[in-house]
Amino acid sequence: MFAQRRDTGERAPAVALENLLARESELGVTTAGYYGGFQAHADHIKDELIRFLIDCKRGDKRVAAYGAAAKGNTLLNYAGVRADLLPWVVDRNPAKQGKYLPGCRIAIVGEERLRQEKPEFILVLPWNLREEIVEQLGYARAWGAKFVSAVPQLTIK
Repeated sequence: MFAQRRDTGERAPAVALENLLARESELGVTTAGYYGGFQAHADHIKDELIRFLIDCKRGDKRVAAYGAAAKGNTLLNYAGVRADLLPWVVDRNPAKQGKYLPGCRIAIVGEERLRQEKPEFILVLPWNLREEIVEQLGYARAWGAKFVSAVPQLTIK
């Protein structure tokens, strides 16, 4: 039910863990039915993202991505996105800049590239940090940039 080190002896689960497991059980997380629509939802997200990127490419609209994190990279790889649809991704971490996202081989660049290129759309890859990133990159609104996220659904603001 839970993991612990062998050399620390037997310990009872914390109350918080017991509460979480009970809540998950109430929601049906432990049943196959809970996951019934998961694949269809993942495919819908993928299809909407690809459609958006292709429409932008056909309309000569530039799209940049922000956040070279694992969750965004997983989405890009699942969707089959490559540099022809998304030429680069911005990340503030200098240790990531000058490298490429694994699998999709999209270049990771510094934030100055965003200011130079002034793309029409900025795809926020770490969707759970969307509001914080939109605030941080608020200066992009001055050139008319719109912020996009693909999860839990495609939104453009």
